[in-house]
Amino acid sequence: MTHSVEYRRILTRMGYYNYQDGLIYRHLNQEGGWDYHNERCRSFILKALGIYKPVKVTVLGSGWLLDLPVAEMVDLTEEICLVDIVHPPDVINQTGKYKNIELIEQDISGGLIEEVWQKSKGYSFIKKMKSIGSIHIPEYKPVNEPGMVISLNILTQLESLLIDFIRKRSKIGEEDFDHFRAEIQKKHLDFLKKFNSVLITDIAEVFIDSSGNKTTSPTLFTELPAGQYTEEWDWHFDLVRSDYYKKRSVFKVAAIIL
Repeated sequence: MTHSVEYRRILTRMGYYNYQDGLIYRHLNQEGGWDYHNERCRSFILKALGIYKPVKVTVLGSGWLLDLPVAEMVDLTEEICLVDIVHPPDVINQTGKYKNIELIEQDISGGLIEEVWQKSKGYSFIKKMKSIGSIHIPEYKPVNEPGMVISLNILTQLESLLIDFIRKRSKIGEEDFDHFRAEIQKKHLDFLKKFNSVLITDIAEVFIDSSGNKTTSPTLFTELPAGQYTEEWDWHFDLVRSDYYKKRSVFKVAAIIL
């Protein structure tokens, strides 16, 4: 499944291609700084596969496959469906050799990208939106029966570019945006609860300045579901070449087998 030319223009205007490219460049700049996080993700996913032994696995937010144990998964399950808003050409080439991997380009937020585009495209820095109350937040609907679902470092990113897009065209306060974030995240979690699922997500970001002072900002705005097994760890997002050498960023990560 691929997007129309018109929809790809929307994704370009809203920054999805730049975001995807920026993520891999940031990973490369970290010179192995993300290795611990990626290894913990892969290990946790393999643990879940050992528990559920699924015939099919659907990965939401497959990205660049940095944190997904693809080689092991193709031997442990019959069918793998990788879902993301766009798939990088390198990922398409990498997975092409596997007969049991399907790539689907789909909005994991259930259509919220187009909803936000339609509701905000008539506004600008001159004519501002005054409310986001009319924006309907849907629940994701997979193309086919998903089997075991893996939500991979995507929960707190579903709203990120959408809010950036709206913020430039509105006078909406942060309290309303926090409520918007909470509703989007809740809808994603409601979907995961319907299946045997794995959730890996950041829950807070800790900023450390050059003097060692720490400031914590939440990235999770709803409650995580209880699971049968949970792990937590730190993801040193800016271990190397931090933000102009003035501060470093560490994400607090939670992983849950539902």
